[in-house]
Amino acid sequence: MQQLMEMDLAAVEDIRSEQVSWRFKGLPSSTFGSTIGEVAGRRLDLFGDEFVGPFVVLDEDALAHNLTTMAKWCDNHGVKLAPHGKTTMAPQLFQRQIEHGVWGLTAANASQLRVYRAFGVNRILLANQLLDPAALRWLVRELDRDPGFEFSCWADSEAGVALMSETLQELQPSRPVDVLVELGAPGGRTGARDLETALGVARAVAQSPVLRLVGAGGYEGALAHDASESSQSIVDRYLTDLRALVLRLADAGLLDELDTVIVTAGGSAYFDQVATTLSQPWPMPVTPVLRSGAYITHDDGFYRGISPFARIGGVEPFRPALRAWAQVTSRPQRDLALLTIGKRDASFDEGLPEPQLVRRGDGAIAPLTGARITALNDQHAFLQLGPEATVRVGDWIGLGLSHPCTVFDKWQLIPVVQGTTVVDLIRTYF
Repeated sequence: MQQLMEMDLAAVEDIRSEQVSWRFKGLPSSTFGSTIGEVAGRRLDLFGDEFVGPFVVLDEDALAHNLTTMAKWCDNHGVKLAPHGKTTMAPQLFQRQIEHGVWGLTAANASQLRVYRAFGVNRILLANQLLDPAALRWLVRELDRDPGFEFSCWADSEAGVALMSETLQELQPSRPVDVLVELGAPGGRTGARDLETALGVARAVAQSPVLRLVGAGGYEGALAHDASESSQSIVDRYLTDLRALVLRLADAGLLDELDTVIVTAGGSAYFDQVATTLSQPWPMPVTPVLRSGAYITHDDGFYRGISPFARIGGVEPFRPALRAWAQVTSRPQRDLALLTIGKRDASFDEGLPEPQLVRRGDGAIAPLTGARITALNDQHAFLQLGPEATVRVGDWIGLGLSHPCTVFDKWQLIPVVQGTTVVDLIRTYF
């Protein structure tokens, strides 16, 4: 039986000893010189304690709901979860995910790996080939230093396997590097484009003296981009092929020496389909692993429209946990307001911010209707106003955000709030 995932909780707690300063956007100047823990303990108010806009916050109640909901769903459907930590790059949130039973964490590159290891994460999937000799040298040192560190990466070509093997043989690691053969599909991202190519890659891994084949993986999210029946059919066909690949690897005797085979897929859009396919009975021990990362905050845009919980019954949907607040700095036209937020502050690659609330000068917060963001500059947002939208210079606008993966990287320290009261601060490491 595989051990539970672990991380260095003392290292996470030490985050709270870092001093707050001008380097952190949005924080009140009165917090400068205090530690993150001290500031979190003051229970500051976003609008009463001199936060400067724009600022992005996390809603505590939504975070708690999403963590609990995903953990229960995975347990009920017989799958493990190794969420993509690149969504947040926030060890404090990694800790909360671990407390909710995640099996591991997924990374995308060597720099993210180093952050994870700095906080003692002991089970990591790297959803990429690792070919850089400098990164492989670092990895070997980590594997040699810590026998409890479990690491796996992808391989999708025999050329990649040869490059990895050449570097690793020079380094003479104390144990082989675990590898999953990656299956892709025409028009997708990385991954072998057909089963025969994937089998060739797997054989190359098995023949390498410094690599160990431990399973197969892939990513269905690059093949479809909406919740239509045709998109879901594309995903199902891909997952059927992934399952067929694992069975062929087993038939070829390439997985015989494993206690369990890792089979992994699943972004944040089609993880229900992934779970259905990967949790079906296997003729050998299999650990089916989802890698969904955006669930922890969900969003008010891309994932709201495509998340499985928006289209299947029996599960309360995830709740958006991210919100930005920006001030109205100009009303140059009757139908236009300019806000103090832009591309340096908010995501814009999968939908523009969504105006939802307006906070007046007297502190009253009300829903905002008849308004939408039409464009972002570096530091300005264009708020188009309909006849019913009453927005004044100086008002604050609460904005829902789409695609959390490109929000967190813009903020090093993010308040966690209940209402407008700050109950914690989350440090990111991009």
